[in-house]
Amino acid sequence: MTYSLPTRLAHAGRTVTVPGGQPVNPPVVRASTVLFDSVAQQREARARRDTERLFTYGARGNPTSFALEDTVTTLEGGYRTRLFPSGLAAAAMTILAYVRPGQHVLLPDCVYEPVRNLADGFLRQQGIATDFYAADGSDLDAKLRPETRLVYVEAPGSLTYEMCDLPALAARAHAHGALVAADNTWGSGMLYRPLALGADISLMAATKYLGGHSDVMMGTVCTTEAVWQPLTAMADAFGMCVSPDDAYLVQRGIRSLGARLAQHEASALTIAHWLLTHPEVADVFCPALPHDPNHALWQRDCHGTNGLLSFTLRSRAPVAPEHFVDCLRLFGIGASWGGFESLAMLADMRRARSVTDWSSRCAVVRLHIGLEAVTDLISDLTQAFVAISQIEAVETHS
Repeated sequence: MTYSLPTRLAHAGRTVTVPGGQPVNPPVVRASTVLFDSVAQQREARARRDTERLFTYGARGNPTSFALEDTVTTLEGGYRTRLFPSGLAAAAMTILAYVRPGQHVLLPDCVYEPVRNLADGFLRQQGIATDFYAADGSDLDAKLRPETRLVYVEAPGSLTYEMCDLPALAARAHAHGALVAADNTWGSGMLYRPLALGADISLMAATKYLGGHSDVMMGTVCTTEAVWQPLTAMADAFGMCVSPDDAYLVQRGIRSLGARLAQHEASALTIAHWLLTHPEVADVFCPALPHDPNHALWQRDCHGTNGLLSFTLRSRAPVAPEHFVDCLRLFGIGASWGGFESLAMLADMRRARSVTDWSSRCAVVRLHIGLEAVTDLISDLTQAFVAISQIEAVETHS
């Protein structure tokens, strides 16, 4: 019998065998040194560890992290998974595993901003050329070069959630001889499945919805079998590993991923529709809304939405967006998202985009809708809107 994904996640990763019964969650195995019965056994294990997953040394993983790798592989529908200390580390190792100095990588204009900084800084210094293409992929063909080895995708994109036609984009990249890597943090494996849509590599910041409690840093990369070896070799070369305690926390978080996402979605959609009718709001960015220009692609390729949405204010007062966020009481001001708490932050789109022109728009307010009562969150937003309307009234009479 083939079970649905939430059922498989509830049972995945139970790979650790111990005498007696079996724990529901794999136990935490803290280990750096691993002992062998003989020199021959150690030699034989080391000879196999580059192509097989073996418990040989802490930097190569341990039973706790192996269990999480298996769960993420189930979630992503891929061949195998490696774990990294952060989402950015996962993105950096992905690019470095498949692109060499003198070669070229294409990044979407909507990419997570630290990856943009990685491209403009470290990659350029190492002789890896980068270009940015339109978030919808419309100019991809014009940006491809003979030396392009990787097309990086983020769908929906950071901050304003642009979609691209991933199957079509992957077909064009593959025809050109390039691999496709997708940042799947927004979709978290349940809402979006890049490997099924044609990508070769899918990466996530497990810091966000997989962990779900804002208390752990981690990145994951899952690939198809055909492209697995360069990734795992690069991870081993750089000594990339995660704490077994962190692996345990993410494993525990994944068990409730489906239930949490359903609640995030319900509350976020309620607030998104409410914002659409608010007189102080100019634009609402959320691909699950019927008016969104990306809605048709979202309907085709996604299996729901999460707690993220963004909007702009009608007020042209330069201080209005910042004042609005400062006036919120339930929404914390902080980076990241995906935890149980609601968050708000400002995004300067002029810095976050280079292909699309955002010069005429004010700052974007990004919200992550947490697990608080949606009525309380709307009340909090309402009093912040009242506060900025009072600013406008004062400016009008001054």
